[in-house]
Amino acid sequence: MTEQVERPTDLRTGATGVEVVAFDPQARVWVTEAEVSAGRTGLVHVPRLEGSLRADETLLSNDGDDFGHIVHHIPGGVLRTGSVEEIAAMIRFCNAYRIEVAARGQGHGTYGQAQVDGGLVIETEPLNGIGPVEAGQVTVGAGAVWSAVVRETLQQGLTPPIFTDYLELSVGGTLSVGGLGGQACRFGAQVDNVIALDVVTGAGDLVSCSPTQRPDLFHAVLAGLGQCAVIVSATLRLVTAPQTVWHYQLSYLDLETFLADQRRLAEDERYAYVEGWVEANDEGAYTNCVLEFAVYGPPAGSEPDDAEWLRGLRYDRSHRVTAESMPYFTFLNRLAEGVKKLKHIGVWDWAHPWLNLILPGDRAAELSRTLLDELAGQEIGGLVLLYPLARRHLRAPLLRVPDDPVPYLLAVLWALDPKDQTTITARVAANHATYERVRAAGATQYPVGSIPMTADDWRGHYGEAWEEFAAAKRRYDPHLLLAPGQHIFTT
Repeated sequence: MTEQVERPTDLRTGATGVEVVAFDPQARVWVTEAEVSAGRTGLVHVPRLEGSLRADETLLSNDGDDFGHIVHHIPGGVLRTGSVEEIAAMIRFCNAYRIEVAARGQGHGTYGQAQVDGGLVIETEPLNGIGPVEAGQVTVGAGAVWSAVVRETLQQGLTPPIFTDYLELSVGGTLSVGGLGGQACRFGAQVDNVIALDVVTGAGDLVSCSPTQRPDLFHAVLAGLGQCAVIVSATLRLVTAPQTVWHYQLSYLDLETFLADQRRLAEDERYAYVEGWVEANDEGAYTNCVLEFAVYGPPAGSEPDDAEWLRGLRYDRSHRVTAESMPYFTFLNRLAEGVKKLKHIGVWDWAHPWLNLILPGDRAAELSRTLLDELAGQEIGGLVLLYPLARRHLRAPLLRVPDDPVPYLLAVLWALDPKDQTTITARVAANHATYERVRAAGATQYPVGSIPMTADDWRGHYGEAWEEFAAAKRRYDPHLLLAPGQHIFTT
C-alpha cells in the first residue's frame, strides 16, 4: 500500500515575515504584515486578535513535525491564543475560505495526525487553565497537561480516575484519541470519565455539550480524532485519591499464563492498575513477560496485604518479585526520569513508527504470539506493551474495541534512527500489513500509532458507528476542514 504521507494543497505562506494579518483568496496564500505594507491588494484581513497568528520558519517547521518524525506537513500559519472566542473567529474565517485546520496539543502524534499542509494549526497549549475543584469534578483547558491537572486536584484529595503512562500529554489530545492506561480495566478510558465539553465546531460555533446536551456532538468529539470540533475545555470526573500505592512486577516465561493472570486481575475490581510488557531473552526472542499491577491504599483502598494480592498468580518463582510502596503521584509520574534520560541521549527525538493494536481477548495469545515471533532479533528501541482492558467500562462509541469482555492492548513502541529512512518506511508498511492481518481476526487499532489508513480503512475501523460519525461530520464540519491529517473523510 502507498504511504499517505503527503496531501498537497496550494496553501502557502506568501513571505518569510512572521505576523500573518491577511489571506489572499486568489493565490491561496497567507499574507504577512510586511506584504500588506508593501501594497499587496485583493486581500481579506484575518480577525483582530489579542493572541498571535504567526508564520516564522521555525514555528512552521516545528508544527509540521511531531513525535513520530515521519510525516511532515508544513502549515501556513500558527495560532496561539488563550481566547476560545478568537479560536472560534479564526475557524469561521477558515471555514469561509476553505482553509484546513488542525489542533495541536503537545505534538505527540506519530504519523502527522495533527498536521495540516498550508492551513492553520491551532496550538492549544495556552488553554491551560485548571479548576476550581468542586463537587467531585474539575473543568480544565484543553491545553493543560495531565501532570498539572492531578497536582491541582490532589490538593483536594481527588484525582482523575485514569492516566496514560506519560503524564505530559494535553487533556484535549488524549480525549481526542481515547486515553488508555493501566487503570482502564477498572475505570474505562479517559473519554469515559468526561462530564461535559466546550468545543468549537468546524463551522466556528462555540458549543457546550454533554451526554444530555447536544449528545451527538459530545459522542462525536470524544475519541473522534478532531474531526467534528476542537476541544477547548473539558469537565472531568474525579475520585478519591490514595496516599500510597503498592506496586508489583512479576515475571512470566509462558505467554498464555501471563495473559490469563492479567485477565484475572482485570476482572477483579480490587486491582486499580494492570499493565505488562514483553522483553527479549538472551537469544532475541520475545518470551520474557512482566506483569505489572498496583493496589491503592487508604483512603481509596485497603491496607497492604502481599499474600492476598499475589494469591493464585502463577508467576515464575525463580525470579524475584518486585514489590514497593510509593506516594500516589510518584507512581503516576514514574516515567519522568526515564524520559529525561532519553531526551539527554537524544533517543526521544528518534522516529517513532508505533504500532498500537487492540486484540480480542479470546485470540490475544495466538495473535500476540505471531507478532512477537516476527519481532525476534529486531532492535525495537522501546517497549512492547501488552495488557488487558475491561470492555464493560469502555463506553465511548468512537473508541473502537473488539466485542470481547477483556480485550488486550498490544503496543510496539519503536524508536528508530531518523537517518535510516529505509527502515522507517519499511516499518510503516509492516505496521499496515500487521493491522490488516489482525483486523481480519477481529482486532482494532488504537489510533495513536503509525498505520497508514485510507477512508475505506477508517470506514471498516468504525464499523457500526460509521454512519453516525459521518452524519456528525457533515453537521458540524460541513466543508471537511478539521484534522485532515487523519485521512478519515477525504474528498
